[in-house]
Amino acid sequence: AQTAGRAALRLADADALPFAFGNFVDHVKRYAGEVQKLADDLRAETDRINQRVEDGVYALAADPTEHLVLPESREAVPHINFAPLLNAVEALEQQAAAFDRRLKASVSADGLPADQLAALNRVLIDSERALTAPEGLPRRPWFRHHIYAPGFFTGYGVKTLPGVREAIEERQWDEATAQIERLAGVLNNLASLLITKS
Repeated sequence: AQTAGRAALRLADADALPFAFGNFVDHVKRYAGEVQKLADDLRAETDRINQRVEDGVYALAADPTEHLVLPESREAVPHINFAPLLNAVEALEQQAAAFDRRLKASVSADGLPADQLAALNRVLIDSERALTAPEGLPRRPWFRHHIYAPGFFTGYGVKTLPGVREAIEERQWDEATAQIERLAGVLNNLASLLITKS
């Protein structure tokens, strides 16, 4: 309660909203690394399971008195092209660093003129909207944010980069590729906003 109260007071009294994009970019970079690792881990797990099926390990370990369905070979996990996402994160990182430098320099001076201050706050407000897409997420178009959203199977438990992450988890490779492209577009939108409005 104290943290939320102080944050509310800080935001209410700020001429320029005290947000920096560098921290956000650090989080997005970490999330991008997580989804890459998720794909790599899923590939390694699939290879192990398929090798055990091929070697007959599950059949040998099965209890003949029980009627169990033995695991079958799974479709191999392809190498997914994360380059559009990584390029978008890099572009955003550069623009965010430049924006944060300009913001710090202008705010640490004698303050900003009213029109520049309004434009700055407009960027900060529009930045969150730039992270959404009107078509929303697969199978739930009402969730439009592409960085954070409740998981499809987790109730209100958050998923980061939900379109990409859930496509990989569900082994929907074409959807994962499409979601990477869409996410890259969203991040490029934010980078463009930081260029044009700063």
